[in-house]
This record gives sequence, C-alpha cells and structure tokens, in this order.
Amino acid sequence: MKTYLSRTALLLSCAVVAFPAAAETSPEPSPQQGTDLVSPSGPLLESQGDDILVTGDILQSSVVASVKTPTPIIDVPQSLSITSDEQIEERGWTSIGQIIDYTPGVNTSQGEGHRDAVVFRGVRSTADFFIDGTRDDVQYFRSLYNIEQVEILRGPNALLFGRGGAGGVLNRVTKKGEFDTNFTGGQVAVDTFGEFSVFADVNLSSSENAAFRVNAAYENLNNHRDFYDGERIGINPTARFAVGNDTVVDLSYEYANHDRFIDRGIPTGDDGRPVEALDDITFGTPEQNFLDLEAHILRASVSHNFSENWKGVFSAFYGDYDKVYSNFFVNDYDEATNLVELDGYIDTTERQNFILSSNIVGEFETGSLVHTLLIGGEYINTTSDQNRFNTFFDTSQDDLDTLAADPTAVIFGADIFGTPRTDRAIFNATRPLSLSDNIGTLADGRTTTNAFTDLNDFTQVDIDVFSLYVQDEIELTDWLNVVIGGRFDSFDITVNNVPDAEIRTRKDEEFSPRGGVILKPQENISIYASYSESFLPRSGEQFANINGDNDVLEPNRFENIEAGVKWDFVQGLSLTAAIFQIEQSQPQVSAVDAGEFVIVDSQTEGFELQLQGEVLPGWTVSAGYSYLDGEQVDQNGGTGLRPRELPEHMFSLWNQVEVTDKFGLGLGVTHQSSSFIDNGNTAVLPDYTRFDAAAFYDVSDNLRVQVNIENLTDTTYFPNSHSTHQATVGAPLNARFAVTGRF
Repeated sequence: MKTYLSRTALLLSCAVVAFPAAAETSPEPSPQQGTDLVSPSGPLLESQGDDILVTGDILQSSVVASVKTPTPIIDVPQSLSITSDEQIEERGWTSIGQIIDYTPGVNTSQGEGHRDAVVFRGVRSTADFFIDGTRDDVQYFRSLYNIEQVEILRGPNALLFGRGGAGGVLNRVTKKGEFDTNFTGGQVAVDTFGEFSVFADVNLSSSENAAFRVNAAYENLNNHRDFYDGERIGINPTARFAVGNDTVVDLSYEYANHDRFIDRGIPTGDDGRPVEALDDITFGTPEQNFLDLEAHILRASVSHNFSENWKGVFSAFYGDYDKVYSNFFVNDYDEATNLVELDGYIDTTERQNFILSSNIVGEFETGSLVHTLLIGGEYINTTSDQNRFNTFFDTSQDDLDTLAADPTAVIFGADIFGTPRTDRAIFNATRPLSLSDNIGTLADGRTTTNAFTDLNDFTQVDIDVFSLYVQDEIELTDWLNVVIGGRFDSFDITVNNVPDAEIRTRKDEEFSPRGGVILKPQENISIYASYSESFLPRSGEQFANINGDNDVLEPNRFENIEAGVKWDFVQGLSLTAAIFQIEQSQPQVSAVDAGEFVIVDSQTEGFELQLQGEVLPGWTVSAGYSYLDGEQVDQNGGTGLRPRELPEHMFSLWNQVEVTDKFGLGLGVTHQSSSFIDNGNTAVLPDYTRFDAAAFYDVSDNLRVQVNIENLTDTTYFPNSHSTHQATVGAPLNARFAVTGRF
C-alpha cells in the first residue's frame, strides 16, 4: 500500500518545510480563521464542514463547532470539553487516547489494538467520531497533525449527530486556510522509546480571496512492548476561496496510511487482576499481529450569507477506506500451569462513505422573543464489505480427529481449557512465545502450524440514511433561554450474507427530541437543565450484520437527563458542574414467550466537575472529576452487577506555570479507580494514579524546545482492556523531546 520511496520523500519534505533556512515572517494569524472576512451586510459564516461558526457581531470568545449554531459554550445546555491545537502541542499529545486521559466523564477502551475506542459515560463506542461535524465511523487510530481543536460532548444527542452517540461524541475540527498571511510551521520530536515524528504546516495566501494550506505528518512508531513498531503518514492539502463578500468555499483532500503492530495485552490471573509477572510478554508475533490502513478523504463545503440574519453551510464528504488487521491474542490463561490458550483471526474492511449535509441558521424576532433557528438535512450512503478468517491450527484438528475416533482419549489441556477447537492452541507463557510466522511449539512439545483459512463471516452492506432536523434557541428574557427541537432519521440497511447467499433488510424511522432551559442570573453564569434522546439500530455501530432477531427488533434508545451550572467566574477561568442520568431501553425477545418482545431498561448516572483557564497571570489549570454509577439489568430486573469499563471515580489535573517569559513548567496527574473488565464482574482493572510533567523554553518568538514526561513515578498500571484476558500494559517512565517552530 506504499513504497519506501514515498515514505522517504514525505519525511524529507516534512523536514524541509518544518524548519526552512530562511522564511518570510508575517503577522500572527488571529485565533479564529478568516475573522477579517466580515461583509458589509453582516458577519460572515465560517465553514467547519457540517458546522457553523460566526465571526463579526456575534462572535463569542468560546464557540464549540459541533453545536452548529453560534452559541457560546456557557449557553450550551450540555457538558462538553474543548482541547485546542495549542494545548495538544504543549502537552506533546499525538493520540485521541491521551486527550481522553485528561477529560472528565470519559475513559479509554483498548480497541483490540487497532482502533480508537472511547467509553462515554459508561457506553463504549468505536464509531461516535466526527470530523468537521461529519460522521467518521471507520475503526482506526485518528491522527492530530491537522487538527485545530478536539470537542468532546457528553450525553446522547441525536438532533445534532443522528444515530449513535449513546454516551457522547468526539468531533475533530481541522485546520483551514487563512487569508492574507503566509507562515510555515512544524515540529520534530523523538522519545525515549525511539519513536520519532515530523509535522509540517504551511499556509500560503497573498490576498483576502484565496488561501492554500498543507498539513503533513510522518510518524515512526515505537513503545515499550516487544515487536511494536509501525508508521503513520498523513497529508492534508486544503484550499479556501472567498467568492464575493458573502460566500466562502473550502476544499480538502486527506491521504492517510497507517501500519502498526497490534498488541492485545496480557491475561488476568486467578484473582481476576492482570498478571504483573507477565507484563513483559507480548502474546503475538511480528508477522501476524499487524494493522494496515489506507484512506482517501475528500471534503468540500460552501458557506453563504443570504442576508444579515440568515446564513447557511452546505457540505459534501467522500471517504474511501481499505483496512486489514490480523492478530493472535490470549483467550484463556491458567495461572497454576502458566499455560495460555491463543486465538486469532484476520479481518478486512473495504468501506466507502458519501455524505451530503446542509445547515441554515437564522436570527429573527417574534414580538419580544429572539430566535436562533437551525434547520438542517443530511444524506448518508455507506457501502461496506467485511470478512473475517479465524486461525486454524493443524494440531487442534488432530486432537478433534483423535476424540472422534476415541471419545475417552486424553487430550493435553482439555481438563483446563475444555474441548479443543481448531481456532485455538495451548502454549507456555514465555518471552518470547514459541510461535513465529504461523509455526510454533505447543506446551506439550508438538509443532503446530496455523493458517487463517476458517471463514467466520463475509458480509456486504449497503446503507441509506435520510435526516431532517430543526432546533429553535429562544431568548424569552435577558435571563431565560429555552432550546427545543427534534430530528427525523430514516435508516435503511441491506446486508448480504455471502456464504449463506442470504439477504436481510431493515428500515428504521426514528424521531429524536431535544429540549433545554438555560437560566442566566447574570451574564457569566448559566444554570441549565436538558433532555435529549438518541438511538442505535440493531445492526450495531459497525453494521456488520442483522443476524438472528436483529432484523425484527426495534433500535436501542437512549435518554439523557442533565442539569448543571456553567460559571465564568473570572476572566479566562470557567467552572462546569453537571449531574446526569442516561437510560438505555433495549428491546429483546422474551425469555418466557419467544413470540413476545420486552423492553429492558438500564441506567447510568453520575456527576462531573470541570475547571479550566488562567488562575493567575502565567498559571493555567485544567482539572476534571467524574463520578459514575450503574447496574446491569436483564429481563428479571437488576442483577447486582456493575457495567464493565465504568470506573466509579476519575480525576485529572494539569498545572502549567510560566516561570519566566521564556521558560515554563507543567505538572499533571490522572487517576482512575478500579473497574470491571467483563460484565460478569470476575476480571478487574486495578485503580491507578499517573503523574506527568513538562518543561519548555522559547529560544525565540518563533522557536520552542520542550520535553514532556509521562509516568514520572514509573508506576506499573493497566489503563484499559478489551476482554478478560486482554489488559493493556501502561508505558513506564518515558520522555518526548520536541522542537517546534513557526516562521
């Protein structure tokens, strides 16, 4: 999917543009893109793909792109967090997971080592990701090289995002061309594991009518685990044009190429906790544990002022994704004998997403009432082919043949792991495993050979989604606002189960309301209450199939009730506190009468605190705390079991102090209480506390050197998991050194 020549060329080109020997200096661009484009007829819209920012008369100092209206954060009746590109750079972050570590109400899941996976208020998701407000549901690790800010909204809200988003969503806002300014920026970084990266950001514009910007990245991956390596390449040229005073056109093409070793972690022991004695063993092979992704992504949008008070954004998105990943992993472990049962598979996905969307927002008055009306529509077509082949060990087939001939035969390991299966084999838990390139030595001394030939599934999916939504933000008085709206979604799916020559279809038509009340006792305080709904079709977030009863069952529904306060109590420092309850309603076939359907309701509840901003001149802080509680429910009621991946307490704090005009220090801590790995509550992720630090020095106005240190106390910890015997081993003490420039 790539050549060594292309990798080398991109690396060299990134280095050249990142730190040119001579570069033309130019005025620093303003924080908001294109803020000089204000038409005589009123403020001009900016396009963030599907989203709307407004500059000029109603520009707010803090605007979240995802809400699609020019609403300041303090007046959004929902808990949310924004991470800017400046914060990403200062903290040395290169992944979504690192942002999650310092965000309240959310935590990471392992994602089987090949994708971003976030647990939003107790709901695991691999698909509730958006880019410029457009759905980005393919499973992969998202890069941050071309990102202006990352927005995390918590709680279901189908009005803005459509299906899914059961616990929240994550939206990445990309960098756009900036008018009438030229600059070249970039970063070169290396860490103590040997990983290094080169990022470049070039903007070219000599007028107020056209701007061209290119962001590019090369990352050579490495970490503390055996065999881990990989490369990630990204390049994103964009163009922005002003057509007259009232129209802006944005065009973007992004190429992504990503390969890496897949590490599924280590098993748990008899006490249900990860076995620390095995934390230096990688249960996979460099040849068969891998991810390879190639993607081509096109985005286009047109934003237009119809009048002083009516504006619109119209966008188109096309993404073509080709992904394959392969892995061995631990299915079971016996601590007494130190034996592991390995399983594995290879999985391929070819997906194309085509999305058209439009938003129109207007401000008008009816009597004494002031309205901000949002009207929008969306069309999505997704085609996705996916197949999976399981491992097939020849010795396991031999064992089954032996049992078929003599049911009383003694098979090695059967008394521990049960009847042999062809997709599983038993090895000693040693470093390294006695397995390489599909050939290995079993714990009983036999030589085994694996082949990924056992077809598990092969489906071809076609989806059409039509959506219409409307929302009205009404200012009743200076101290009272209300938000009311709803969204209609038509979700039509066809699944071709290729091996069985079976075609299944289902069409869901859902209405999702949203409402909120915002009290403003004074301008810098909002007290809010809100209600919102979302739904998830029974095909799931990756819609691989609608097998069994899923083609006759209604979607899962999610309701969020939230109340909170937002207080900008001093200039640049804000506090958010929220209490919430998410209720999931899941239709099921009755366990008593298979001809009847029942609804099983379960709840997750909790509260969050968030403090962000400048405490004193030169001292900034970002702090968050969340409390989460919930109980699993079945058709008989409460089970007394806690949902998996639901830590009761999460806390994070980052302090950054400018010691002098040139030198600064940062110190942070992130804590997560223990949580269950499985729904049976038999496997546990222990609690952990990790300390991080940073130091930076500005060599000049255009050049900075910095070091970011993770796990300052060299703590052994396990940040997340996927299932019982797949717990991620956290990185030990490590440091990342970077040089960042902008000219």
